[in-house]
Amino acid sequence: MLGIRFIHDLALIMVVAGITTVLCHRLRQPVVLGYLVAGMLLGPHTPPLAFVLEEQSLHAIAELGVVLLLFSVGLEFNLRRLRQVGAGPVVAAGTEVMLMLWLGYELGRAFGWRTMDALFLGAIMSLSSTMLVLRSLDDAGRRKEAFGQLVLGILVVEDIFTVVLIALLSGIALTGDVAPGQALTLIGKLALFVVVGLVLGLLAIPRFIDWVAGLGRNETLLVTTLGVCFGASLLAVNAGFSVALGAFISGAIVGESHALPRVEKLIAPLRDMFGALFFVAIGMLIDSRALLQYWLPVLLVSVAVIVGKTLTCTFGGALAGHDGRNALRAGLSLAQIGEFSFVIASLGLSLKVTSDFLYPIAVAVSAVTAFVTPYLVRSSDRIAEAAERRMPRPMRVLLAAYANWIAGLKPVEENAAIAAMLRRLVFHIVINMALVMAVFLGASYLKPRLLELLPESIASDGARRSVLWAAALFLSLPMLIAAYRKADALGMVLAELGIREGAAGARTYALRRVLGKLIPLGALVILALLVTVLGAAILPPGEVLLVLLALAALVSAFLWRSFVQVHARLQAALKETIEKPAEATPH
Repeated sequence: MLGIRFIHDLALIMVVAGITTVLCHRLRQPVVLGYLVAGMLLGPHTPPLAFVLEEQSLHAIAELGVVLLLFSVGLEFNLRRLRQVGAGPVVAAGTEVMLMLWLGYELGRAFGWRTMDALFLGAIMSLSSTMLVLRSLDDAGRRKEAFGQLVLGILVVEDIFTVVLIALLSGIALTGDVAPGQALTLIGKLALFVVVGLVLGLLAIPRFIDWVAGLGRNETLLVTTLGVCFGASLLAVNAGFSVALGAFISGAIVGESHALPRVEKLIAPLRDMFGALFFVAIGMLIDSRALLQYWLPVLLVSVAVIVGKTLTCTFGGALAGHDGRNALRAGLSLAQIGEFSFVIASLGLSLKVTSDFLYPIAVAVSAVTAFVTPYLVRSSDRIAEAAERRMPRPMRVLLAAYANWIAGLKPVEENAAIAAMLRRLVFHIVINMALVMAVFLGASYLKPRLLELLPESIASDGARRSVLWAAALFLSLPMLIAAYRKADALGMVLAELGIREGAAGARTYALRRVLGKLIPLGALVILALLVTVLGAAILPPGEVLLVLLALAALVSAFLWRSFVQVHARLQAALKETIEKPAEATPH
């Protein structure tokens, strides 16, 4: 009976979505808003057309929609594209998101809402609509202009913030704690999960997807890709994060395969179908009476989004070194909330941590700002020219001088090569340290199950912890050696740059050697402290620990070159996966 009920609900939503798609296409209106309005009109809260649907069915359909939407975003978001974004959009988007989070939170508190409602309102207000912005830019023919490229970069960075916000809000909602310490802990765990997931995934999954694509069967490729998507989502849930995070990471990993064009073509119909199901299902959960009751917050939040995002994007763009004209035009283009704001609003609804009125408010604000966005994009030149004319001359001069100063900070020629080398060394150190921490954290997480697999002859808890810790240490040796070698190289470069020849007289070379060795030793000390904390659950007794460390040093001395070669092969494989150009795989 439950299966028939689910099919009934699914059929109704599909019919509504199909009719809505046709109507929105004919009326040239955003289809997402059409889905939401149609769902709201046919939902259980809007008589006389109300249809009674199982709430469990609606949430299940919405969850599937979230997974496939975030997986599709991950496919479009690849690491090559991230490297091309540059620092400017990162600064602009970071400034905008942080300021809008604060503005939304303060606005919610001013309404007298609960802390969680205000926090989710800030997250909803901080994200723009990728689909709507791209369509508006294309309709106006502005995508390839300077401000259009800035907008595209900001949208890419916002995709990252979307996943971060979903993960953080999920953790905060489950713990009920919004303290800074809790937030920093969640960010640290999130960063570790993302880094380790990307590194390990990039070593195997793109090659596996390409191998499956080589079999020449589309259904096999589709099922395998979906298996990766939902498997990663399940892994993220088991690690304490949301399904959306796992879907996004798996999409970014699959996006590095040569078979990406085929995967996108196969996934697109499923994404569109479940995306439609998601928005219609969420629309059915909306109580239309709340829109009338909360018309004033809808109006104030809409004004805050349009004005706030325009000003914060303009400020962020100017802070990143863009001229005021382009920064303002970018801000006007991003003055709306979008589809992932609905995902965040539905997250609060499904976790039952936000009030019922928040989602209808988000929908109404989205409708208002979506209606205004095309006009703002088309009028951005006139508005920017008027603002430039009215800007005091000292401020124009100051902005121009600041933009020139930022441009002068960019490394050139020899300095650019040195800066790139330093970034690469630091990046390698961070990646290897993250992998080492993941090994010990994973061993601690799996301790109960692994202890059951150990033979009964290892009776004491201390002996079993020693075996686990020794195994984790042995697995980490290639990464530990690599981190030390990269830190040693970083120390040598910094010593050469920091202590110029002749500056310290006869002690120049001695000081360089000391500084050069302090950096790798410091990196190892920091790593040892982190490993001790993360692996505390499997830490062996003190005397056993000293013996294991001595054995590890002995093994490293004898197998140093072998460990270096193993790590070099893994690094080469990872580099090849990331840097190879995307190619279309023949059908």
